Amino acid sequence: MSDFCIAGFGEVMVRLCPQGKLRFAQALPGDLNATFGGGEANVCASVAMLGGKSKYLTALPENVIAKAFACQLRGIGVDVTGILFSKTGRMGIYYAEHGSNMRGSNVLYDRDYSTISLMAPADYDFDAMLQGVTHLHLTGITPSLSKNAFESTLALAAKAKEKGLTISVDLNYRKKLWNWEPGTEKKALAGRCMEQIVKYADIIIGNEEDASDVFGINASNTAIDKGQLNIAGYQEVAAALSTKFPQAKFVAITLRESISADHNNWGGMLYDCAAKKAFFAPLAEDGSYEPYQIRNIVDRFGGGDSFCAGLLFSLNTPELAEPSKAIRFAVASSALKHTFSGDYNYATRSEVENLMKGSASGRVQR
Repeated sequence: MSDFCIAGFGEVMVRLCPQGKLRFAQALPGDLNATFGGGEANVCASVAMLGGKSKYLTALPENVIAKAFACQLRGIGVDVTGILFSKTGRMGIYYAEHGSNMRGSNVLYDRDYSTISLMAPADYDFDAMLQGVTHLHLTGITPSLSKNAFESTLALAAKAKEKGLTISVDLNYRKKLWNWEPGTEKKALAGRCMEQIVKYADIIIGNEEDASDVFGINASNTAIDKGQLNIAGYQEVAAALSTKFPQAKFVAITLRESISADHNNWGGMLYDCAAKKAFFAPLAEDGSYEPYQIRNIVDRFGGGDSFCAGLLFSLNTPELAEPSKAIRFAVASSALKHTFSGDYNYATRSEVENLMKGSASGRVQR
């Protein structure tokens, strides 16, 4: 394996969930399950689980909850020396309610005045944070929190580019966020800000809706709300993104067909910008695209982040870096994420590679 270190910069939150598929109205008053979650932290955790080096960069309040998170991440194997602890702000919370069948999952954010949303670029030592890092991963979530968070993300991207690091950006549009500029429509604000960040990206990542929401680039003959995807149309989306951002080497898109909250078809595409060629996964025996059918989903939160982690890990690992292998690894890794509770993907490299080889029976390993 090559000597790489993938860093992620962004907000992590306490995640509170009712047990099973209960609604909050059923669970409260009562117990909620508390874990941690955040797009970039999820990526760092998954990279470490796969056997790679990762470093998490963020700003958190100086309190016991934030320290508990740092301890957990350190225990997984993530370098947490890039965390800025401050007496300013708070740790955000997100409340997640799992859906069932035709009832979708739901998220409620409580993250106003979080520490990372209050920190300006001057508050960070970006040179120290990027020490030992070869690859920086960013998302569209952190810039959506506040003007300060956007400017910090942009400044970090510029610093990473100056240092010659590889940069990946997950567009990650969240319609409940992007509220920090009154009078500006959310998608317009997202598009304006993300264009400035994505111009630094070597790898652009999104789901089946992100390019449309952020940049107005649509896949033809697709109805997301009905779970109907024109898979071939996403090659056109990737090509349009590579034209808009000519510095990009790859564009990756997750392809989720939501049959119900418990049953999703799952796959992905990796577009090689130089070769102008798209690679899909998984594939049937005849070489045609055939998504994983994931039934009885345990937890879909963090699925896209686990795809990012699998993709970045594989592209940084010589024996997996060829595009057709990298996308297969990323999709298999993220398919397995749907079997774990919480935001993190606890799948190991060997489990991912076994699934890539067709081992999907779930048999006991003795």
